[in-house]
Amino acid sequence: MIDLLNNKVHDELRQGEAFAPFTEDPNAYRKRFYIESYGCQMNFADSEIVASILQDSGFGATRNSEEADLIFLNTCSIREKAEQTIRKRLTEFRKQKIAKPGTLVGVLGCMAERLKSKLLEEEKLVDMVVGPDAYRSLPALIEEAEGGQKAVNVLLSRDETYADISPVRLESNGINGYVSIMRGCNNMCSFCVVPFTRGRERSRDAVSIVNECRDLFERGFRDLTLLGQNVDSYYWHDEVNNETVTFAGLLELTAMISPLLRIRFSTSHPKDITDDVLHTMAKHDNICKYIHLPVQSGSTRILQLMNRTYTREWYLAKVDRIRQILPGCGISSDFIAGFCTETEEDHQDTLSLMEYSQYDLSYMFFYSERPGTLAHRRYKDDVPMDIKKRRLQEIVALQNKLSLDSNRRDLGKTFRVLIEGDSKRSPHDWMARTGENKVIVFSKKGSSLNKGDYADVTVTDCTKATMIGTII
Repeated sequence: MIDLLNNKVHDELRQGEAFAPFTEDPNAYRKRFYIESYGCQMNFADSEIVASILQDSGFGATRNSEEADLIFLNTCSIREKAEQTIRKRLTEFRKQKIAKPGTLVGVLGCMAERLKSKLLEEEKLVDMVVGPDAYRSLPALIEEAEGGQKAVNVLLSRDETYADISPVRLESNGINGYVSIMRGCNNMCSFCVVPFTRGRERSRDAVSIVNECRDLFERGFRDLTLLGQNVDSYYWHDEVNNETVTFAGLLELTAMISPLLRIRFSTSHPKDITDDVLHTMAKHDNICKYIHLPVQSGSTRILQLMNRTYTREWYLAKVDRIRQILPGCGISSDFIAGFCTETEEDHQDTLSLMEYSQYDLSYMFFYSERPGTLAHRRYKDDVPMDIKKRRLQEIVALQNKLSLDSNRRDLGKTFRVLIEGDSKRSPHDWMARTGENKVIVFSKKGSSLNKGDYADVTVTDCTKATMIGTII
């Protein structure tokens, strides 16, 4: 395999002031920018790319929107509620534009890609609309907007991965980091806007990924998540050496950086996760034993309407395979309640699939029809809202039970955990995370541990969301 672990390009590419966005010197930058991110972790990672591009152009980041000259909302279009939240925030920023003339407001990301110039027409306070593949053009677009022009670039790319840009870690705790390994999606799930807002799949070169992970480790990061709409589709061919890196290979390369570096990934498509990936996870202790495996529905009929390309039985067999190769592996999922034509029998299929799979946690929503998707064009959104909400409530109630059951099964067990920082409820307690992606809280008393250290902790109590432990 390509000798990525000995590649030293990262020494030149991954160091410098680009990693210190909040300077103490107010005169270091000519203007300041403020970013709010919504939606998936990919959007948050993209905001760090945007911050790097802007900083290289002389703009400094701020956590205070009132002192910003540039305000950006990095948006999500996956559900109608997400877009409503953005519109509300744009209205709130209107006062700031009045109080501070010359302030520019831009919409980035999926909502920008979906609505394009309509945002400029509908929301009079929007000065820039920039799609997820057009961030390199931001300096030029800002110059246009400063000149009084409405600036738009929503062109999708077949090859843009931002591989050469060192992201600025805007809100990092210094322990957890996110590394984008690919962009776009080739799966045409009928309910989803992502293929239309982020374009087709393209994988970032493995050299740049390993270099970024190594650099983050050397700067103290200890838990890195490899990000993509469908990470299992990762495929990069090095034409110079005529070698190929699959996702299993990439996992191994990043795990080999150091045994002290934990590797996670998100998100997997059930149809693409392979035994090679599972065996690689089993081989390396520092690849976390946790898989997010979205199913969306437990009904084969609904799965076919969703164009998920697998059946209920096939999915359950995949869960069995994960349990076989990785005993104790944490598994989470996504669910959509009330998809087009869903019957009560379909809904019961979802509940029974949840019971069988015993998820540790799930992300659960009722169906929100998105304009332009295949479902919007082909099917009628015919499940009444009250039924959607009732079915969602039943899914949530069951998952709460499953989450509590999962945590109770860990009572008395001892886990090697990574300390991420103070507990939200008490500065006298640590918050840490297991390799199975479970949060555990334990007292600092009597220990000399610090953030970023590993500790052995025995679980003594739990809620559905958190385990409580005692350090050994």
